Amino acid sequence: MEVKIGVQYAHRELVVESNQTPADIEKLVAEAFAGGTTLSLEDDKGRRVLVPVDKITFVEIAESAPRQVGFTAGR
Repeated sequence: MEVKIGVQYAHRELVVESNQTPADIEKLVAEAFAGGTTLSLEDDKGRRVLVPVDKITFVEIAESAPRQVGFTAGR
């Protein structure tokens, strides 16, 4: 699962690859906004990412797209 998090004053969004389900991620985000001070997610390598809730501008949850390797000939 790919999670993109917009962070206030950051030029690029934070991208986290996670093994958690979309429902689990959505629940964590909702709980963080409801009363927490930080959003805590675990990536697919077991690292923990903490983001202050008051700096989050958006959260996008999507299926991970396979990465393309090499060049393609355009027509």
